[in-house]
Amino acid sequence: MAEGSAEPPPFSRCRREERAGGAKRRRREAAAEGSPAGPAAEPGSRRAAEPAEPPYLALARGLLHGGAPPGPARRGPSPARPAEEPAGDGGADDLLGQLIRDLNEINEVPFFDVQLPYELALKIFQYLDKTELGRCAQVSRTWKALAEDEVLWYRLCQQEGYLVDTSISDHACWKLALKNCRARERTLKTNWKNRIGAVSQLRYELGKILCDVHSCDGVVIAGYTSGEVRLWDTRTWDYTAPILEAMHDPGDAGPRPHVSFVRINSSLAVAAYEDGTISIWNLMFGREPIHHYQHNQRIQALALGSEGAVVATASGFEVKVESPDDKGFWQTAATFDIQKLVNFLNLVPDVVGSPVTVAAAEDIVYLLKAEGPGKILHSVYGQPVTCLDVSAHEAAFGVKNFGWLLNEPNQILLYNLETSQCLKKMGNSIGDFTCVNLQNSPPNLLVTGNKDRRVRVFDLRKSESLCSLYAHQLGVSAVQMDDWKIVSGGEEGLVCVWDQRMGTKLWEMHARHPVRHIWFNSHSLITANIPDEKSLPGTSITDDDLTVHHKYRGIIYAYEFSADQLAVESVLPICRSSYDEVTGYNYNIGLAVPYDNI
Repeated sequence: MAEGSAEPPPFSRCRREERAGGAKRRRREAAAEGSPAGPAAEPGSRRAAEPAEPPYLALARGLLHGGAPPGPARRGPSPARPAEEPAGDGGADDLLGQLIRDLNEINEVPFFDVQLPYELALKIFQYLDKTELGRCAQVSRTWKALAEDEVLWYRLCQQEGYLVDTSISDHACWKLALKNCRARERTLKTNWKNRIGAVSQLRYELGKILCDVHSCDGVVIAGYTSGEVRLWDTRTWDYTAPILEAMHDPGDAGPRPHVSFVRINSSLAVAAYEDGTISIWNLMFGREPIHHYQHNQRIQALALGSEGAVVATASGFEVKVESPDDKGFWQTAATFDIQKLVNFLNLVPDVVGSPVTVAAAEDIVYLLKAEGPGKILHSVYGQPVTCLDVSAHEAAFGVKNFGWLLNEPNQILLYNLETSQCLKKMGNSIGDFTCVNLQNSPPNLLVTGNKDRRVRVFDLRKSESLCSLYAHQLGVSAVQMDDWKIVSGGEEGLVCVWDQRMGTKLWEMHARHPVRHIWFNSHSLITANIPDEKSLPGTSITDDDLTVHHKYRGIIYAYEFSADQLAVESVLPICRSSYDEVTGYNYNIGLAVPYDNI
C-alpha cells in the first residue's frame, strides 16, 4: 500500500474522535447558555463585536450560577450553592470581588470529623493550659493559628496573676509577654534563694530612736522618739524621706512627745503619739495632716483599714472609729466602751458599709460593728489573747493557758466573723503564740510564731501543722509567708528566710534589736529592728556620738531582688553623698565615678 493512503494508527483515530467530541460538547454548552460558539448561527449573520470571554471568567460565572465546572464527571453530586445575584455585564472585577467575598465567609475550623465556627473552637481552646495549647499548635496550620490567638494567652496571663491591670491591646504578643513574666518570676525566685540583690538601710535620724515601723506596697513609714514621722518609697529606690508635719499647739513648750504607733495604706498615713494625739495624712495632699483628734489617755492600739479611709484607736477602756462622710469631712463613726484594756486592734478588710473592728482585751475578743453595740466573740477567764490577725471573713488569735486547765494547751483559735462560731482549734504548744499572720497567707494556710522558738504552718482544712521550723533563739516576733517561702524575725534580731516546701533555711540576716516588722512581695523585703528601750543610757551621750547612737537607734532594711536592679544601686545610703553635707558619716566610698554628683 502506498505511503499517502496508509490507514492512520489507532491512537490517531482516538485523538481525532476526542477532539470532535469536545467540540460538540462545547457547542452544546454554548447553545444552552445562549451564546453561539460557531462562526454564525444563520447564513449571513455577523460575528459579535465584543471579544471572546476568557475561560477563567466562564468558569467563575458557572460556579456563581451553581453549575458544575467542565471536566471529567465527579463521583457523586455536589451540593448546590445558594443562588447569588447575577453579576454585572460580565466584568472581571465583579466576579473576582464576589469570589473574594465568598472566601472571606469561610471561617470554619476542622475539628476531627466536623467543621466548627472559629468562635466556638476558640471557646473550647479556652479550657486548655499552656502545654496543651503548645501541643494543639502542632496539629495543623489552622489549629496553630487558633492556639496562638491573643485572647487565649491574655486570659492565661490574667489567670496566673501577671499584668492584671492591663488590657488586651497593651501587648502585641501575649504569648511572649507570658513567657517573659514567667522568666522574670524564675529569676526572682533564684535571687531570693541565693540572696542576690541590693540591700539598703533607710536613713536614720541622729540622736533619735526608732519607735514603730509599718509598710504597704513598698512605702515605709517610721516614727521616732523625737516625734518625727518619715516616709520612704522603696519602689523608686528613693530614700530621701519627707517628714510628715504633726499638728501641735504652737504654745506647747518643750520636746514633742514620742511616736507610739504608725500605720500606712495606699492613700493614708496615721501616727499616734504618747500624749494621746492622732494625726492623719493623705499621701496625695502633702505633709500637713488632714485630720487630727485627741484621746484623754495614752494610745494602746492603732488600726488602719487596708483599703479606704477608716482609723480605729484604743485608749483606756474606749475604742473609737473615725472615717470621712460623703462630703469628705472626718467624723467619729462609732465609740465603744470596753471592760478591759485593749491589747490588739484590727479592722476587718473588704467590708461594704459600716466598718467592723476586732479588739482583743486581755482574755476577751470583741466584734465591734458601728451600727450596734459591741459583741463578745470569745471569752475564757484566765486565758489571755497573745496575738491577733483578721481576714475578710475570719479572725485568728492565740490564747495562753496559765496551767489551771491542764487539758487546754496554748492554741490558735479560728472564728467565723459572720456566724461568731469557732471553726478550728490548732496547735498544742507549751510556749505562747507571739504572732500570727492570716490575712497575707495563701488560701487555707496560716503561719504563726511561738516563744518556743518555732515557726508553724497550719492547714485550716485539717487543723493540723504542715511544718514546724526551729527558727530563733529567743522566740519569734514577726512572720509572713507566701506559696513557697517563709520570712520570720526573732527577739534576738535574726531575720530568717525559709523554703516552706523543703523545710530548710535559705539564709539569715542579723541585727542588734528585736524584729518587729516584716513585709515582702515577689521582689522586695522590708524588715525593722526596733529597740525596746526608747532612751539612750547614760547622761554623757550626745547627738554627735555616732558609735553609741548606731548601737541603740534601731534599723530598717530594704532588700530588692529584682533582676533589673543595678549592683551600684545597692550601696548603702551612708556611703552616698552629693557633697553638700559636712556631717561625718558620709564617706562617699560607693560612688561609681568620683564626684559624679557635683
